[in-house]
Parts: sequence; C-alpha cells; structure tokens
Amino acid sequence: MAIQPPSSISTTPLTFPPTHFAKLAPRSYLHAHLSSAQTRRPSGRLPHESRKQSINTGSLTHCHGSAVVRAGDTAVVCGVRGEILSAEDVVDHRPATTNEELQRRYGGHTRLDELEEGENVKRKPRVEDAEEMAHLNLLVPNVELSTGCSPSYLPGGPPSEEAQALSHRMLSLLHTSQLLSMDDMRIWYHPTQPPSPPPPSEPSPSNPPTSMSLDLPNEPDPETTTQQQTPRVRAYWTLHITLLALSLSRPPFPTLWTALLAALRTTRLPRAWWDPDANTVLCSPTPSEAKPLTLNSLPMAMGFGVFEAGAAGGLVPSSLRAKEGEERKSWVLVDMDGFEEGVCGEEITVVVRDSVSGRGRGKGKGMEVIKIEKGGGGVLGRGEMREVVELAAGRWEEWRGMVEGS
Repeated sequence: MAIQPPSSISTTPLTFPPTHFAKLAPRSYLHAHLSSAQTRRPSGRLPHESRKQSINTGSLTHCHGSAVVRAGDTAVVCGVRGEILSAEDVVDHRPATTNEELQRRYGGHTRLDELEEGENVKRKPRVEDAEEMAHLNLLVPNVELSTGCSPSYLPGGPPSEEAQALSHRMLSLLHTSQLLSMDDMRIWYHPTQPPSPPPPSEPSPSNPPTSMSLDLPNEPDPETTTQQQTPRVRAYWTLHITLLALSLSRPPFPTLWTALLAALRTTRLPRAWWDPDANTVLCSPTPSEAKPLTLNSLPMAMGFGVFEAGAAGGLVPSSLRAKEGEERKSWVLVDMDGFEEGVCGEEITVVVRDSVSGRGRGKGKGMEVIKIEKGGGGVLGRGEMREVVELAAGRWEEWRGMVEGS
C-alpha cells in the first residue's frame, strides 16, 4: 500500500524569541537595536536614558540611618550605625584643645567658613577633615553581595573579590569627596568651671581681725589648672556603613553610592558627652536630641559604556565591521544593564557634584568633577569624554531632587 503524501506542507519559518538571539549573538543583537531608525536599546531606553530609580529611607529601625534603593534589576539596602571610638584607643593620639585644633586646621578661624546663597547655607569641604578621618578610620563601608542576588554568587563562600573592590571604591570616594565634617565626629569633654572664692573681707573698726596668720594656701599651678579646664576631644563617632545587594544587575557602583548617600542624609547620631565620674562616653536616649550629619555636598556617580560595532573581530559579522578607511561606529550608553555590560568594551564612571561655592545652576553650571574611572577600550577621546561629563552634570539636578525628596 502506497503512502499518501501530506496534502499540505507548512511553510512557516522557524522563529526564536528575542532572548535566544541575545544569547546566541549578543553583539549583533545590540547592534541591530542601536543601528535601527529608533536607536533604541533592547530594554527600550534611548542611549542617553537612565533607568528609573526609587528611594525609600528609614526602613531599618535598629540603625541610625538607612535607605533602600532600586534601579532596574538592582536592589540595595544600606544601613548606617555609629559606634564610639575612645581617644585612648587611638595609637599616637594627640589630644588638642578647641582653639589649638581649629586654629591649626582652619587658619585661625574658630568655625568652618559658610557661604550663604538665599536660604541655602553650604559648608566648604575641608581636606584636613578627610585626612583625619582616614587616619582614624572613622568610616567603615562594607559591601555584601548576598546569596541569590546573582547566579554567580553561591552560598557559603567567602566575600568575593568584587565585593572587596566595591568596598574599597566606596571608602576611597568618601575620602576624596570630603563628604563629611569632623565637627560631627568629635565628642568633646567640657569641664565645668569651679566657682570662684568670695573676696576676703577688709578689717574695719567694728570688725577688727582676731588673729594674724602667716600660713598662706598653696596657689595652684596655672599650667595645670588651664589643662584641666580646657575642653578636649575624648572620643569619636565611627560610622559602620553596610550595603547589602539583594538583587544585582551590573555595574552596581552607582546604585550602591546612591543608597549610601540616601542613608547618610537620614542618619541621626545621639547626643554624646564624656562623663568624668564614669570615665566613659554617655549617650542621650531622647530621639529629639539626636543630631543629623552635615553633608558638604551631594556627589553623584554615573556609569557609562561604549559599544563599538567592529571591536570584537570575528565575533561580529563582516557586514557589521567597519571598512578600511572608515571610522568604526560606536555608541555611548548611559547607565548600562547587565546585558549591555557584557558586550561593551569600555566602561567609564564619572562622579560630579555642585561646586562648593554653590554658584550656577543648570546643565553643566557650577559643577565639579571629583573622579573619573575608566577601564578598557580606547574609543573615547577628549571631546567624547567632555560630552560624557556634560551628560553626568545634566543628570545631577534631577538626581539631587530624587535623593532630597526621599
């Protein structure tokens, strides 16, 4: 019996979902999106468009300050807790009086210079404060990449190299940006002045002296008395900053830094004083007496990636490679996601803040570049790097409103 052929043969082509093409040919997949008429990235964003961020503060009740930040698939929890560091536990600690310390550090001024602009009062960041904080190790950031935040992190392992590198970058930027003031970190001892003895009464005819004594009391040493009555620094606040990544989509540094700043803005340290009777530091349990930290500025970190169509040789089809004599096509992508980071050969992190003078507002006005970190590639020249800095400066105003409004 002959087998009858099928009456109709399906001519529907075999198709795959976009995620399969992204895994099989990631560079070609990204290039197809960027070279289209819409110039959209696979996530639907424009090349210069950032991911939407959400910030919630005060979520942790057992910390002096906390924040939860989410940007795309990255979610970070930050908690700040202050601990007391006694001056006696500091190696080679040199106690200084108020006048000596402030005059030495601020050139004769007894307080930090303040620049007023309308209703805003800004403090000039001081290099001396950052150096003293680094010497005393008063800032202790620690980044933890939790199990489950990414498939590459398995349970039970030691801290990864990436987590240690991120912690070091956080500490370096805290000192470089001169973010905090030592006025908030010092715990002073102000001795009470003893009451002065009443003046001796002069003899009078109605009150003649009954006896004459030549035994005069020992006069105290003026130098010793001055040292006992001079205010001194007896302890310091040490800020332990823990950043826990619940979900990780690389690169995580800008999101981690935003969480750190948001947590520091909400940090309230209890009123602390030195008790000479107990020979220790006491803290007030009254929440209304807690004092907020003073941030000298709001530095913003923004990440960029450079995707170059013809940079991977054989991994890119010949139709996408630049011809000889032609300039290779490249795109600058703002706030990369995990997929884009894997195919971008050049990464840049720019940290900007408003200038200490507070002059100028708007795109690129009154802005100061604190740090630029660059790795891989060689596409960006001076002109392109200037454009990247302007993009970060233009984003700062919107980012500041989001942080201050949290």
